[in-house]
Amino acid sequence: MTMRLFSWAKCLLALILCFSVAGGQVAALDVGGKAYYLMDPYSGRVFLEQNSEEALPVASISKLMTLVLVLEAVERGEVSLDDRVTASPSAASKRGSRIWLETGEQLALGELVYAIAVGSANDAAVAVAEFLAGSEANFVALMNARADELGLGATYFKNSTGLPEEDGANLMSAQDVADLVRYAMSVPHLMDYVSTYEYTMRPDTTKIPVLWNGNKLLRRYYGVDGMKTGFTTEAGYCIAATAEREEFRLIAITLGHKNEEERESAARALLDYGFRKYQSLQLYSQKDIVGTLECPTGAPRMVDVVLPHDFLVTVERGKELDLTTVIELEGDFVLPIKEGQIVGTITALYGEEVVGTSPLTVSQTVQKLGFPSLVLRLGQAMAQAIF
Repeated sequence: MTMRLFSWAKCLLALILCFSVAGGQVAALDVGGKAYYLMDPYSGRVFLEQNSEEALPVASISKLMTLVLVLEAVERGEVSLDDRVTASPSAASKRGSRIWLETGEQLALGELVYAIAVGSANDAAVAVAEFLAGSEANFVALMNARADELGLGATYFKNSTGLPEEDGANLMSAQDVADLVRYAMSVPHLMDYVSTYEYTMRPDTTKIPVLWNGNKLLRRYYGVDGMKTGFTTEAGYCIAATAEREEFRLIAITLGHKNEEERESAARALLDYGFRKYQSLQLYSQKDIVGTLECPTGAPRMVDVVLPHDFLVTVERGKELDLTTVIELEGDFVLPIKEGQIVGTITALYGEEVVGTSPLTVSQTVQKLGFPSLVLRLGQAMAQAIF
C-alpha cells in the first residue's frame, strides 16, 4: 500500500517564510561566575553559553534529580505522597539546610518533597532517598543511572543532597543542569513544588519551620516559576531558573558565583537577554491543514494532514531572515489510521539549525476498504486511465 503527501502539500517542503530568527553562532555575555547556559526548552535552541560543558560542583541543584526520582516513583504508583517516611539517625544528623528531623519521626512523603523543593532540606532528602531505595547509596546509584538515561554526560552524583563529601562533590555541567531542568518540567507535579515560595512544615503540630524558597526570583522576576538554587563553599552560589512570558519559555543556568547578589544579577541578565532579543512566533494554529495524505486502499482516499496543537517557534526580534519549513511523513501505514494518529513531523529550520518541530496528525479516521469497494475503486481508476 502506498501513501503520499498529495500535490500542493509537496510545495511546503521548500516553503520559505520571512520571519525573525537567530543567527548561527551562540553569543557570550559577561555575567561572572564559572559557567552559564541559556536555552529555549521547547526547541532546544541555545542562545548563550560559557564553559557550559565543564563538570562543576552544583551543591543543592543536585536535589532536582532527587525530586525527579521521587515524583517519577509516585507517577508509576510505586509510592504515594501520603506514605509515612521514618527519619533514620543518618537523615536526622544531616547538617546545612534542614527541617530538624528527629530520629524516628514520621512525616508524609509529600511534606518531605516540599521540604526538599522549597527549603532544600538535606535531612528530608536523605530520608526520602532511604525510603525509596533502602539506603542513600542505593538511591545515588539510581540518580546516576537516571542521569545516564537522560544523556547527562558530565554528571556524577555522590549523594542525594549536594553536600560535599571527603572524596569530592556532586558534579554537573551547566548544559547538563539545563537538560535536567528541561526534563524535570515534564515530570507530573514537579513544577507545583518548585514554584512554591513559602511552606509551613508540621502544619498540624508545631508549624515549625516555615520554609522560604532560595529562588528569590519567584517573587522578584516576572515569569519565573522554578527551579532550584544551591550553595557550598566549593560550588559557590548557583541557580537553575526557568521563566515564561507570552508562551515563550527560557531556562537559565549560572554556576559558581561569589554571593547571592551576583547569582541573582547573573540570572536576571541571562533572562533579560533572552526575553529582550527573542520572541515566540506562531507559524500554524491547532488543526491548520498543511497537506493531504493519499490512501489508495482507504476510505476516505484523501485525508487532511493537520497540526495537533499550535506550532510555535522562537525567533529573533527585529531581523528578517529565511525560515524554512519541512514536512516529513512516516513510511507505509497499516490501516485503519485513527483520527489524531501521528503520521509525520513539520520542522522549522534556520539554515541547518532546528528552531521548532511539531508532530502531524490526520483530521479523521481512515478505514480500510472492503474487497468489493476496492475492486470498484480499481475499476474506476482503470476507466479514467483509458478515457
